[in-house]
Amino acid sequence: MSGGLAIGKTTGQLFAFYMELKRVVVTGMGAVSPIGNTAEETWQNMLAGVSGAAKITRFNAEGFKTQFACEVKGFDVSKYVDRKEARKMDPYCQYAFAAAQMAVEDSGIDNDSLDRNRVGVVMGVGIGGMKTFEDEVVSYARLAEGVTPKFNPFFVPKMIADICVGHISIKYGFHGPNYITSSACASSTNALADAFNLIRLGKANVVVSGGAESAMTVAGVGGFVAMHALSTRNDSPETASRPFSASRDGFVMAEGASCLILEELEHAKARGAKIYAEMVGAGMSADAHHITASHPEGLGAILVMQNALEDAGMQPQDIDYINVHGTSTPVGDISEVKAIKSLFGEHAYKLNISSTKSMTGHLLGAAGALEAMATVMSVKEDIVPPTINHEEGDEDPEIDYNLNFTFGKAQKREVRAALSNTFGFGGHNACVIFKKYAE
Repeated sequence: MSGGLAIGKTTGQLFAFYMELKRVVVTGMGAVSPIGNTAEETWQNMLAGVSGAAKITRFNAEGFKTQFACEVKGFDVSKYVDRKEARKMDPYCQYAFAAAQMAVEDSGIDNDSLDRNRVGVVMGVGIGGMKTFEDEVVSYARLAEGVTPKFNPFFVPKMIADICVGHISIKYGFHGPNYITSSACASSTNALADAFNLIRLGKANVVVSGGAESAMTVAGVGGFVAMHALSTRNDSPETASRPFSASRDGFVMAEGASCLILEELEHAKARGAKIYAEMVGAGMSADAHHITASHPEGLGAILVMQNALEDAGMQPQDIDYINVHGTSTPVGDISEVKAIKSLFGEHAYKLNISSTKSMTGHLLGAAGALEAMATVMSVKEDIVPPTINHEEGDEDPEIDYNLNFTFGKAQKREVRAALSNTFGFGGHNACVIFKKYAE
């Protein structure tokens, strides 16, 4: 058995550089998800193994091979913005706005003494305003009838993927770095990595960071159905997302948003902020293999985790938990397991591994942010959420079940540090690491 890949030590010159970097902590969180409309509700339902999958209600999906998804349920946008303003926001933007507001309130950063010139907003969005775009296609179609189409004057500002960070910064008057990252399903993990680097390089004191997505439309669902990417377990939606099981047949589409408040440590201490965990590393890589499929041997996944560990100055044995990408696809789950075994060696068998997508479904561009939130909470509370829907006898011969996939129920254990993976179409890989905060 391999002993795992060694992470090289930094040189003295690099060490001196790293000593000048600021430390970054998590001081607030917010979420709108298929299993909860707050971060706390989402986290408690993760621990309880609740599935968010059900029959699609946004449109009639009976003609599709997949007729279910993980929709956001019972969300009341009027708690966060008046309905007149909400009409200027696509659903993905409404979710982002609400998650950001919850995170800001949770952190307590919105006060008169805050230097708003040094507070940024960086979010990950994979697609953006698909519902808005789809609604306007009806007008465009009339061109074929010889009728000049008339568009909603808010069409463009509702549709564009970056508008969510604009709304958030306008609400709070945050004048710091303000933009989105877009790298398919790795989008919001890339956003967290950017926010982390902005703070530790001294470019900002605080960054509201996370991701949002809502492609729960005819075109959104239909497009993924056409790719044969989605599960077709229509008779049992709640058990459809079953990562690492032999009967897995595709991911379950989801929507929502999650935001973390990342803050420079001394800034957080000065204002007496509560600290959930410390963010210590971020890695990125490319598979350079295929536009949709991951590398079969997980080469890009190995590299991104290795890069994150090197960035954090950590060794594989320092990690106790991995919140995996784990989408419940035939190829992707196998390649990620291979990557973990290759990088972590014998220590892989001491890790807890779990896929929270088994409960939330796949939030596309927002997946990484929601899973980062779960990773932070695991570090804070020393508990690992489960991978649900695995059944005895449903083992894939290509998967090593001596690994601890945290099947069935949450497990208490010490979580000193944890890693969260996200991989996107195009071969985009991103990874972030959180550890317990200590002086």
